[in-house]
Order: sequence, then structure tokens, then C-alpha cells
Amino acid sequence: MAATLVALVAVGTAASVKIRIRSTTHGFTWIESAFMVGLAVAPAPWVVLSTGLGVGITCAIVKRAKIRSVFSVAKEMVLVSASALTLLLLGHHGGSSLSVADLIGPLAVAYLVNVVLDELLTLPIIGLATGTKVSYLFRENWNLRLATVVARFFLILGTLVILQADSRLLAAIPPLILSLHLAYSGRIRARTEQQAWQRLARATDALNAVDLNTVLRTAVTGGAELFSADEVEIELTGTGRLVRGTAKALSYDGPPGAVADGAGLVIPVPLEGHNTGDIGMLRLRFRGPVKLSEREQYTLRTFASALCTAVRNASAYAELNRVAEEHAHAAAHDALTGLANRRHLLDRGAEQLGQRRTEGVVALLLIDLNHFKEVNDTLGHAAGDRVLIQVAERLRGAVHGEDLVARLGGDEFAVLFHGLPAPAVAAHRAEALLTALHEPIELDGMRISVEASGGIAVAPSSGGMTELLRRADVAMYQAKRAGRRISTYAPARDTADLGRLSLGGDLPRAVADHEFTVNFQPIVDLGSGEVVAAEALARWRHPARGTIDPLRFLETVERSGLLPAFAEAVLDQSLIAVNTWREAGFDLPVAVNVSPRSLLDARFPGSVLARLRAHDLPPDRLVLELTETLTLSQLEVVDQVLGQLRDAGIQLALDDFGTGYSSLSVLSRIPVHELKIDRGFVTAMETSAEAAAVIRSTVDLGRSLNLSVVAEGVESEPQRRALWELGCAAGQGHLFARPMPAARLLAALHQGAGGRPGTLAPALHDEGAVVRLSPGRRPGPRRAERLPHLPA
Repeated sequence: MAATLVALVAVGTAASVKIRIRSTTHGFTWIESAFMVGLAVAPAPWVVLSTGLGVGITCAIVKRAKIRSVFSVAKEMVLVSASALTLLLLGHHGGSSLSVADLIGPLAVAYLVNVVLDELLTLPIIGLATGTKVSYLFRENWNLRLATVVARFFLILGTLVILQADSRLLAAIPPLILSLHLAYSGRIRARTEQQAWQRLARATDALNAVDLNTVLRTAVTGGAELFSADEVEIELTGTGRLVRGTAKALSYDGPPGAVADGAGLVIPVPLEGHNTGDIGMLRLRFRGPVKLSEREQYTLRTFASALCTAVRNASAYAELNRVAEEHAHAAAHDALTGLANRRHLLDRGAEQLGQRRTEGVVALLLIDLNHFKEVNDTLGHAAGDRVLIQVAERLRGAVHGEDLVARLGGDEFAVLFHGLPAPAVAAHRAEALLTALHEPIELDGMRISVEASGGIAVAPSSGGMTELLRRADVAMYQAKRAGRRISTYAPARDTADLGRLSLGGDLPRAVADHEFTVNFQPIVDLGSGEVVAAEALARWRHPARGTIDPLRFLETVERSGLLPAFAEAVLDQSLIAVNTWREAGFDLPVAVNVSPRSLLDARFPGSVLARLRAHDLPPDRLVLELTETLTLSQLEVVDQVLGQLRDAGIQLALDDFGTGYSSLSVLSRIPVHELKIDRGFVTAMETSAEAAAVIRSTVDLGRSLNLSVVAEGVESEPQRRALWELGCAAGQGHLFARPMPAARLLAALHQGAGGRPGTLAPALHDEGAVVRLSPGRRPGPRRAERLPHLPA
């Protein structure tokens, strides 16, 4: 009997189900079935000794570590002793002749005690050894473990039935145990496979993030849990970054050389995707020896491929964000000084004016450098730029925390004061700022004194930032005229409003007497120097005040009821010029600026088409230029007006592109044919990488959307050549010609450049020459071949 019990215990111990947790493999056996049968048919001391002997023999045969062997023998002897004690308390003595029916109750209670005590002894030890939560081990495969417990109990009962029928059938018990073991192992393996694929799916889904830090942290913690690794390590070769951690948290994030490799087994796998090179390495770290199954190796390769894709996507997203931020910064800041530009100042001011009821007084200081032109004329523009940069640095260093310093252009700066306790505080801050400019500037061994005039205005009750800027400008010129350093705006001394009022009274006479004239600035093919279009620029020949710039009278015209008549007069003169040029052999389109208020008039498209018919011109000879700041494009009537104009064949251009935050959103609403790069970017492109990047992006955007691109403010040959090499086909500016009457432009076309009629500049390359283009430039069709798409 003792030998049989030892054999049953040995077989039950050997028939174990292997489960790896971290670097340790754990086995779950059928030994309780053997000793429970023994307790039912033999004295308890025999069973305890047989259990210890059988477990010891099995551990010796499989060469298990001594400490684990001792633990296994001790644990099983404790379990069998507890079960025997339970049976004894229930009145059952080993070897009694009770029937199986009488034993079911006591055996069930003893077996339950054995199962519970086994879980309480084994799982905490496994959790302590592997660093796994005990609660997780209790929950893992609980339903399968419960089914196995029931199956083992029925095995015990079946064995007792067999022994009661014929004790010689005891030899059939070991094969039965082995059969049940194989079935149970198969179910465990199938369940493990299913759970492994589910965990892999969850782990790869969790990698779908756009933040690289999130991707790496998720991969480390998720990979450690997925592969039951002690640590997971990710090294990215491109960035020289190494991340390491466990299933709970990261333990290191930094350069690879600053952390020790550590001891134990390392399983590396390269991070590579389809048709891409390696971007780094994923490593699983184990404290002890581990051999991954074939399924685990495939899972590891799949996880590494998904991680590679996630890292690439997150890196691409970060790069897109970086480029977008650079473009947004370039659109809102001055390229030379890095200060806010006019657009940024107006936007910030509008925001603060909306909050001024609760956050104090808003004021604006406008600063103009005196005699700055002498610096440029004497020392050159490069020296002038250095002076502007130092002035910007001094202003930036002297302002309070939330005050905004901006450069409006040339030698004009502005400071927006926010949250002032009283209007008078603005004058004190302005004095401090101008005092900061008083110290001479060192320039190539020379000390240059910077003098400036400033005008201060407090935010008005109406008119917004436009009116605030105008009032500060009025105050600044009052300071210049009075020879003072700072002047504060006073309504009584504001002659600008009186002048505008006077202009408004002269408007009806000006329209009736045809005092509005139009000059034309040619648009030139940058490569060939050929004139391809012209932009119409309105002027007012006032009989008493001489020529008035449109910046002074356009707002007055827009506020009056004479805007349609004014627009018609400008359009008529522009179309007459087009016919004159055509008759002379120069078929040039003309571009005319459109007021946003005209787009609110549903009759505007009909009026434009009527003028085209009156002058017998096709619609594609006219281009209407829209300002990028056209926030009215969101109104339904504006959408209808623009749609009618485009459907009629009239070309639309988006002027000053890139100077606002909403360039792309405006472009998506307005069906334009052409983009015009703001002159500020052209001016700054030689000294500012950001300005050049904006121009390059605009050109690429135009090419991808099949839109023409024209650069404004071209004033030098280096600018012309740089724009052409970036892929910009056309430009306008003082390099080619200033605005001039239609007849003078026709004379210039006849004369040409270098004996070539129709040109205003020599070609960049001789005809037929082989041109080496800069990398990435793709030349488009010649400008002359795209006249319907490239006027103005």
C-alpha cells in the first residue's frame, strides 16, 4: 500500500502544468488527488510520509533546486496533514470501511480545505518571487482552476469507486491521471494562446498615440506585462534616447550611456517596419534564464513592428507640429527682431480690449526712431538692422511681464500696455522705455545715440485697435512736431478726424469730376523678366490737397454710400487700360483690389460683369484681389458673391497671404486662383530663415493646389533670384517698376529691357541655357502660358 501511495504521489507531482511568470516557471500538479485517495483508504501517518517521499523522489529526478524541493515537500506535507486533520475532526479514520457514499461529505470538506490552503500558500510566494500582484494571480484563469478542482474531486471519487470494486484496478489510476493532465494542459495552452493574442491586440492598440513620450511609456509598461518580463527597454538610434521600466512605471529615460546594462538575460529585437530601416531596438530583460516559445517570439516581432510604426507616426506628428508652430510664429512676428508684428499686436489688443472691464486700462505706446534714415544712408542697411535689433532687445528687456512689444515696420515700434491701474501709469512706463533707448549703441567701434519720439493713447470706448493705433500715431506725430519726446493723445488736437470729415464731404464731387485715377504696377515673370499682368492702384487727385494716398481715403469711401460708384470708376479705368494694351499687342490681365464691403452687396457680381461687357473683355482678363483678413468670408452672402464671380470666369487672388493665423481656413472658403506673398516676407527672406520657410511653404501649397503664386515687394536682384529658385514664378516691386499711369506703362513695354519689348528686366538665364536648379525645386509652366491663371 505504501509503495502504491508513493507511486501515485510521484505521478501526480510529475504531471504538472507549466506557467512562466517573469523569469520563473511554476508548475501546478495533481498531487492532491493522490493523497486524498490515500487518506480515504490508508492511515493518515502513512499518507503524510508517502506524500513527502513521493514529492522528494520527483524533485530529485527532475533536478529541481534544493530550496524549491524543500518548499514543495514541506508544502505538500502541510496540505495532506491539514486534510487528514479535517477528516479526523469529521469522524473519519484512515483505512475505515465506509462506503464511497458515506465518504463524499467528509472528503469534500477536506478537499476544500486543501484547495484553499494551497492557494493561500502558493500564490503569495509566487507573487513575492515575481513581483506580481497576488490579486492578479488569484483572478488569472480562476474559472479554469475552478473547473479543474471539480474534475479532480470527481477523479478522487472515481478512484475510490474503482478501489471499492476491485483493489487491483489501482494500477489504472496513474494512466487516468496522465490522461486528465494532458486534457487540462491542452485547455490551459489554448486559453493562454487566446489571452496572449488578446493582450497583444490591446497592447498594439494602446500604441496609437501621437505623443512620442506616451508611445514609449505605453510600450515599456505594456510590453513588460505582455511578455511577463522583469524590465523592458527601448533605445532609439535617431534621437539617442533610451527608455527602461517595468509593468508599473518607467525607471529611466535619457541617453543610453548614462545607465548600467544590468545583469540577467536580454532578448533584443530590432524596431523595423515594412520597407523601412531600423530606428532602434526593443529589449526584454529577465533576471533569470528564459526561453520564449515560438508563439512568444512571433508576438514579440509583431509588437516590435507595431511599436516601430507608432514611433514613426508620433515623430512625424511632432515634426508637423513643429513646422506649424514655426509658420504660426513667423506669421505673427517680425523676422528681423523677433518681436510681435502688426498682426499679432492687433490680435492681442483686440483680445485685451474685450477683457478691459475686469482687467484694468489698456494703452498703446507708438515709438518712432528719429533720424534713423541717416544711419541707413551713412552706414548701410546692415548696420541699420543691427540698430533695430538692439532697440528691440532694450524694449523687450524694459517692459513689464504682460506688456507686448511689437515692430510695425521700418523704425516704428509699439508697446501694448495691459492691466494698468490708471491711464497716467502709461506715461510713466513710456518714459522708462524711452530712457532705456537713450544709452548709446556700440556699432563697429562707434557710439550711436538713438533718439525716439513716442505717442501714447488710451483705449477708446469704440473703434477697437484700429482707432487706438490711429490715436497713438496722431500723438506720436504731435510729439515730433512739438520737439517733445513723448506726447499723450488729446482729442482736441486731433486734426486727423477733421481732415477725414472734410474728405468725406468732398467725395461726391470727386466721383462726379473723375478725380480718382488709377496707376498700374506691372507683375513680371521672375525668370524671363516678361510682364505678365498689372495691378491697379487707386489715387485721389484732390484739387486742393494734391495726390492723396488710398490709406487715407479708402476708409472714408467705405463708410460713405459712394463705394459702388468709386469701385465702378476704378474698374472702368482699369479695363480701359487693358484694352489699350491689347490693341498695342500686350494682352495683360489687370488686378483690382476689392473692398470687403463690396462683397456684402449681392449686386456686385452683376456690376462687374456689366463693366466687362461694356469694354468687350473676357472675364479672365480681370483679377479681383481679396485681403487675407477677410473674416466676412464666413457670411453666406459673401460666399454667394465669390461663387458667382468665379463661375463667371473672373479670377480671384488672395492678397497678403501668410500674414494672418487663418490662411488655410480662409483659403478653404474662398475659391481663389492665386496667392500673393506679403512683401514683409520678401523683405525679410534674406536674413530670416522663418520668412524663407513661409515663402517656400506658400509656393509648395500653391503648386499642390494648382494655384499661381506672386511675390510682392521685390526690390533687389538677390530677392528675385532667391524667389525664382524657391519656385515662385512671378513678382512685383520697385526692382521692376513703381506704380505708373497706363500710358507710361505701355511706353515701358514698347521699350522693353535690353531691346526685348514686353520685358522690364533681363532674363535670369540665356535662352536655351542649361539651368541647375536648387534641390527640391520643380519648375512649373512658363508664366506666359498660364495667363488665365496668373494675372496680378
